[in-house]
Amino acid sequence: MLPSFSRGPFVLPGCELSSEVPFYTFQADEDEDLEHFLELRTVCLGEGAKDEYNVIEVTAMNYQGKKTSVPVASLHISRLPMVSLGGFELMAPVTLRLKSGTGPVTVSGMHLVATENDEESDMSDDEDELEDELEPIKPAKKKQKL
Repeated sequence: MLPSFSRGPFVLPGCELSSEVPFYTFQADEDEDLEHFLELRTVCLGEGAKDEYNVIEVTAMNYQGKKTSVPVASLHISRLPMVSLGGFELMAPVTLRLKSGTGPVTVSGMHLVATENDEESDMSDDEDELEDELEPIKPAKKKQKL
């Protein structure tokens, strides 16, 4: 059974990481029937960023259930001021940290909620409908030579 995603009522409008606030932790309410994910979209330097590298690190659980930290962006005002992560999904809790640099760095994303659906019954209904819609294949007519 695969979870289906629905957009939660919460949107992460953006958190700003800087030397004053070097980390942000996304945590969701614990619910046995729901799984919460943070879908990272963009990471960009803010106004007033210095001519230095700003490295953003993400800490989350890996597939073995252990916390793992990975750099996801290395930004520089004159070389790479913004990165699109294209919907990089991480299961909550997730911590974003400004590992090096002084920022400001803005991170935006979306809160996704996975719900358990009975995928097998949905698939069998869809397959039945598809079978009803398909016409049987007719053999091709052969051209006869005269």
